[in-house]
Amino acid sequence: MTTGGRLKTLRTSSHMFALIFLQIIIVVLFVLFVRYNPKTAQRSVHSVVDGNKEMKDTYSMFQNVHVMIFLGIGFLYTFLKKYGLSSVSLNLLCGSLAIEVFTLTRGCFHLQCENPKVDFGSPDCPSAWPYIDVDLSTMMSADFAIATFLISFGVVLGVTSPVQLIVMAVIETIIYVVNDTIGREYLGAVDVGCTIFIHLFGAVFGLAVGRILYNPDHSTSVNEGSSYQSDMFSMIGTIFLWIFWPSFNGGTAATGDAQQRAVVNTYFSLCSCVMATFAFSAIVTPTKKFSMEHIQNATLAGGVAIGASADMMVTPGGAVIIGSLAGILTVAGCRYIQPFLLKSLKIHDTCGVNNLHGTPGLFGGLVSVLLAGIATPESYDKFGRLDSPISASSLTEIFPALAEGGTAAGQALAQFLAICVTIAVALVGGFVTGLVLLLIGKMEGMEGADFFNDDWNIHDLEAKKMRDDCEEIDDTAVLLPNITPAVELTN
Repeated sequence: MTTGGRLKTLRTSSHMFALIFLQIIIVVLFVLFVRYNPKTAQRSVHSVVDGNKEMKDTYSMFQNVHVMIFLGIGFLYTFLKKYGLSSVSLNLLCGSLAIEVFTLTRGCFHLQCENPKVDFGSPDCPSAWPYIDVDLSTMMSADFAIATFLISFGVVLGVTSPVQLIVMAVIETIIYVVNDTIGREYLGAVDVGCTIFIHLFGAVFGLAVGRILYNPDHSTSVNEGSSYQSDMFSMIGTIFLWIFWPSFNGGTAATGDAQQRAVVNTYFSLCSCVMATFAFSAIVTPTKKFSMEHIQNATLAGGVAIGASADMMVTPGGAVIIGSLAGILTVAGCRYIQPFLLKSLKIHDTCGVNNLHGTPGLFGGLVSVLLAGIATPESYDKFGRLDSPISASSLTEIFPALAEGGTAAGQALAQFLAICVTIAVALVGGFVTGLVLLLIGKMEGMEGADFFNDDWNIHDLEAKKMRDDCEEIDDTAVLLPNITPAVELTN
């Protein structure tokens, strides 16, 4: 197998052994500990009714999110002119790995007794063997975990080897589960669209890894950059993400009015974001034309920014304001912040992850702090019955801590602490992961010509290119008119 004219050795092909080793471990752990959820996926007293309800409530949303992850993000990352095949392929590989790792890691935090009615470890649990229950909700949560890694992946796209990405996927998925558990179960933060726990975390983690892996050759590589064709494929990914983003933000929301608000708020936030992106792109671009970099990324920022507050009483007017500001922030990030990160902080952000996920993620998290702080029963339960039980209140459905004596100010503080903890965990985790990847990179020996180049990962690529070039020449020859050139005779 060749890469950039060099033969790959066992030293530079360690991804083969990493994949085999990891999959053997995962298979063993799945066989020993993972089972169908007895409440919804195995026949029990209420499994038919509960399982059918979960399918109706969740499966369509899951399908949409699944398309976003593997088709939307996969094609969004094909903007690099010489790295499209690797972008889509590694997206699928690492996403599949992250699903398995997430299922096991999350399961360790929610071990089940053989009797599903009893918590594992309680005196009433007769079995000493723990189980990890899986069902449709596990699949949905796993796709969210994939998104976290793929966001970070965008920072180092084209400058990391497969084995580096495999290691990064495993470590980051574990750290993501830990941070998500801290934020939701211990701090009591709410984040229905995962603006804080996915977008902000993934961006900061990726930037920290990128800082450790910084190499001047990354920004000077002739392979980096887009072409007309690669921009077209990337735009297809953008469209898929844009269409299905309401499902991402509403997929885990409480069914009913809360899920309706999540979908509606995301829908209008995305629309206003598109308008602001196109307008501001023309303003900051020297030619006063639209930049494809802005359109491919900033048009999605409204979905990121509205995520944490998607099911809250944002109001439609508030949604379009948030979307507009998110679009402007992302375009400004592409134009001004990304060059600053490269020049001053030595962070090469291949996909502009900070622009689409980092800045809008922080902005959206702060919006959730504000909306949590001003939440009142009058705004959430205005049309509800005054004598309804507390469990029927929309306010306490969105903010469960308020049903246990909490206050709006306390919830706002929980949101802010979740932002701070997420940034801290992502920074530390990213730096440590970056150091591990740096050691692996020294063994792999990637050089300037290997960066942003499918040739490092894809077999027989040069032969495929030569065949395509020959076919293109043949097609051109057929289209040319059969003209015999005139020859001027001279004595």
